[in-house]
Amino acid sequence: MSLSPSPASSPSSARVAAAVRHAVAAGLLGEAGPVAGFVDTDGVRGSVAALHEAFAEAPGVLHTFAAKAASLVPVLRLLADRGMGCEVASPGELRIALEAGFAPAKIVLDSPVKTRDEIRRALALGVALNADSLDEVRRIASLRPSDAASVIGLRVNPQVGGGAIDATSTAAATSKPGVALRDPGARDRVVESFAAHPWLTRLHTHTGAQGCSLELIAAGVGETYLLAEEINTRLGRRQVTGLGIGGGLPAGSAGETAGPPFAGYVAALRRAVPGLLDGRYELVTGFGRSLMAQHGFIGALVESTKDAGGRRIALTHAGAQTATRTVFMPETRPLRVGAFDAEGLPKAGPALVQDIAGPCCFAGDVVAHARELPELRAGDFVVLYDTGAYCFSTPWAYNSLPRPAVYGFRAVTGAGPDGPAVRFAPVRDAQSLDSIAAESGLAHADALLELDA
Repeated sequence: MSLSPSPASSPSSARVAAAVRHAVAAGLLGEAGPVAGFVDTDGVRGSVAALHEAFAEAPGVLHTFAAKAASLVPVLRLLADRGMGCEVASPGELRIALEAGFAPAKIVLDSPVKTRDEIRRALALGVALNADSLDEVRRIASLRPSDAASVIGLRVNPQVGGGAIDATSTAAATSKPGVALRDPGARDRVVESFAAHPWLTRLHTHTGAQGCSLELIAAGVGETYLLAEEINTRLGRRQVTGLGIGGGLPAGSAGETAGPPFAGYVAALRRAVPGLLDGRYELVTGFGRSLMAQHGFIGALVESTKDAGGRRIALTHAGAQTATRTVFMPETRPLRVGAFDAEGLPKAGPALVQDIAGPCCFAGDVVAHARELPELRAGDFVVLYDTGAYCFSTPWAYNSLPRPAVYGFRAVTGAGPDGPAVRFAPVRDAQSLDSIAAESGLAHADALLELDA
């Protein structure tokens, strides 16, 4: 099946086409910038609005954005400006969340492996923490000052089943994250831990991570809700006051352009957990891909073409370094691809079966296999749609390829005869070769030779 875009496939298609044309005209895409990422800020704002609208009837909800999905300070600042909180999973993500302007009380640290220094810093700042294990609860207890303001919770794995993608399933029997609730004795140990630590006031789960149905995600939340009720009943006090229900909604792959599924998710939650949204528990969400994926694209110059085994291959500057999961998981992370001419206009003409390959020096660096597209030639451009999350924002440094520039864009009202005008803003500069050399240990170039001196 062809996954080529059509003008009616997405409400943002016209904005993307305008952005490509103007980016080429402005030199943001071309010989000087053969690959770049682009963020549709109107699309991002629209998704955030849809999220808030979907949960409008539920009081006390903190919506956090998973920083790993788009770890770019200007993007995070845009989300903070729209009332979002931030979920972080490393010291680096915590730093950029603070730089982006999120208040510590609206940041949640969910790293599965935290050092003592990370815990101390989060507690000192007042950042919320979710322990990933009962062992980590004990570590937090040994470091927590009596006047700590941080909300502290425990992540649990409800073990309701894996999704269609094994590598990203988080609620299977042997999934890595959280305390496995159905293991023998685990549930009692969780209750005992809450009894021993009255400052444990939140339970957190994250059932979805792509490849999971809304019903499966809601089932995981339901099991966590029942555990909260059980803890409060067995302790005879309302100790658990908040539930982290995660994100992971299916969105942003293989041409899914119906928009973020937040309203459908809320409906699934109402069916599975009728009491969840009545305000008795403060809720914390953690969406990433479903907020950002469809509002970003990668543009790349076609450097050359060749034929191999009877198939055309278009060699571009967008490959595993910018779309890593797609290259290594092509069946579960396919991307829509668009063909544009040297002026940045959508190409027309008879469809030709083509592979779209990247610049990494290994044979499997192909972002799209056997796609039917108008014939691509050197000097044309390809667009990888739905790459606003987990792609150009978190590039892979294979072959010491430089990180691509990223730009935000917005279509200006009052279109001219050639379509809407577009304004761009820099999000991240392209990485320089000096930076690559410095990161590769240039300052210590003679260090190994000096060992023999």
